[in-house]
Amino acid sequence: MNVHYLQHAPFEGLGYIETWLKEHQHNLSATRLYEANHVLPDAPAIDALIILGGPMNVYEEDRYSWLSQEKALIKECIRSGKKVLGICLGAQLIAHCLGAKVVMADHKEIGWWPVLPDFDCNQVPWFDDLFRGKPTVFHWHGDQFTIPANALDLLQSEANGHQAFMYNGTQVIGLQFHLELTKESLQQVLEHIPADITNNPFVQDRETILSKMDHIGRSNAIMAAILEQWLPYSYNPANR
Repeated sequence: MNVHYLQHAPFEGLGYIETWLKEHQHNLSATRLYEANHVLPDAPAIDALIILGGPMNVYEEDRYSWLSQEKALIKECIRSGKKVLGICLGAQLIAHCLGAKVVMADHKEIGWWPVLPDFDCNQVPWFDDLFRGKPTVFHWHGDQFTIPANALDLLQSEANGHQAFMYNGTQVIGLQFHLELTKESLQQVLEHIPADITNNPFVQDRETILSKMDHIGRSNAIMAAILEQWLPYSYNPANR
């Protein structure tokens, strides 16, 4: 499949997702929106779209002029039946494009915190199996999405609800947290936006975050399981 990803900041890349896509021999292309001469793809040319995280807000079009064109691409991909996956800011953008609100989270959430099934998770048995054990995953967000109409509300954390949703089966998936994280990408995030780490009940300091990197392996395994459902081998874009 032709998989395209949108990257908002040089320190928030695909991480483990890139490893998985290459192992499964998908064709990979990218738009790095922070580069001056970036080009967005034509939706008919791709089969799947991944929208990554970033330090900006979905409504900051006055600071990031490309946000409006990015939203238009996301809407077109959803409307035309493409596979769409959003991580953190990416999930917020998808929710916004589906008519939901993106609001300040009840608690700023940075570091390693468990997530657990929410209202609709048992409607997706394979997803419920992945999260029934309340895995500890990595968060870095101050905003959160509300659940779009006709989407499934799948996960919550102690700090915040609305941690994951699905729309139209597995066509569209939004994850507020970072299962794609690797040791290298975690170091990059910590180096580039240290000012986000403030004195809040659900914000861990740098030392605590680095001490919990043993959660990365399980997070990547969960990411792989989600990708296998999102991009199944039997999926054929000609059948859309």
